[in-house]
Amino acid sequence: MKVDVEDVTTVKKILHVEIPEAEVTGELDKAYRTLKKNIKIKGFRPGKAPRSIIEGRFKKDMHAEVSGQLIQSSYVEALRETELVPLGEPTIDRPDLEKGRPYNYSVTIEVRPPIQDLNINGLKLKKKVYTVTDEEVETQLKILQKNQAQLRSIEQDRPVENGDFVLIDYEGFKDGKSFTPASKTENFHFEVGSGRILEDFDQQLLGMRPNTTKEFSVHFPADYYNKDLAGLDITFKVTLKEIKEEILPEIDDEFAKDLGEHETLAELKQAMRRELERRYETQSERELRQDIMDMLIEQADFELPEVLVKHELTALVNDAHNALSHRGLSLEDTGQTDESLSKKYYPRAERRVREYLLLHKVVEQEGITLTDEMLEQAYKEMAEAMNQSVDTIKQFHDKYKEVYEVFRQRTLEEQAVKSIIKNGTIERIET
Repeated sequence: MKVDVEDVTTVKKILHVEIPEAEVTGELDKAYRTLKKNIKIKGFRPGKAPRSIIEGRFKKDMHAEVSGQLIQSSYVEALRETELVPLGEPTIDRPDLEKGRPYNYSVTIEVRPPIQDLNINGLKLKKKVYTVTDEEVETQLKILQKNQAQLRSIEQDRPVENGDFVLIDYEGFKDGKSFTPASKTENFHFEVGSGRILEDFDQQLLGMRPNTTKEFSVHFPADYYNKDLAGLDITFKVTLKEIKEEILPEIDDEFAKDLGEHETLAELKQAMRRELERRYETQSERELRQDIMDMLIEQADFELPEVLVKHELTALVNDAHNALSHRGLSLEDTGQTDESLSKKYYPRAERRVREYLLLHKVVEQEGITLTDEMLEQAYKEMAEAMNQSVDTIKQFHDKYKEVYEVFRQRTLEEQAVKSIIKNGTIERIET
């Protein structure tokens, strides 16, 4: 077998493979002998049909099968000879096989780009240190208080005020006809002034009283998230069924106890402060990692394998779909398309791939390997972040090996970052 490598780019290679005529003939003979034993041709006893008859009827299929077998076996050997490691699936140019001639085919693959040795020792790093203030703790307490609020129907006969919670039925009309994007909705509950539908819509409810109906028109701006309503004037018919007010609990020891984890307000505040400190530390480490990657990117310029960029881009687009789904929205609701998302996230996908390849280089350059202790620590950190047990995560990884491999790769990358930090100098900046 003969293999020639064509360097299209530093990451794109074409393997031109030639399989000797003798090997081709041998495989064809073997295939025809097998077929001869297993087929029945009218006028001939089993296994006695002449080869010329068999070739006349089954040549195309047999040649296709043999060429496939030759490619499958020789491709692996070609990679071994050239010491190339493909990324993703190859693209195979597969011509027809001809009897009595060598078989030539080509395979296009992408490989990791060559990256020069990186200077990772003695980097001057800056780490922002964030301080949790009393005001931030109080803000978090108020958010928690609002989450624990209860709604109580207002018995007195008074009109709607800003900040009230209301229960309404509504229907939207365009040109005097019911309009599907604003179709009839019953028992819709929301806070007046929140702009959940539209701020102008909220304003029209001010002054309404329970058990009354009002018609009014509102204009949806051209950039409204629901493109079916964007730029339109819609007439709404709204019936106010009920007004409710928000009852906030007192922030005291009883409030802390009701949450089920703390005995006093002081304990709750301490826990909230620790959580804010943890978030800030995570943010600080993320920013430090970003600065490190910026430094590495400045050191090396290289081509990116498109197969890796496409894979990362697909993951980003899928994440965007899932995020919208959790909010009860579809891509169409936001006026976006997969094409526009891909264009938006393409630079981020390229950045992720560049970071991955640079960290892979650091791992190779420094001979970094994962130990059981490193993996166990990574499991503990993941369990804490996901609020799950280590055993639960391990069981999931046992079931889904591809997820486990991603976990291993990310852990290895973090070890590379830690190695850079360990060998650098860090200036702490208070913010």
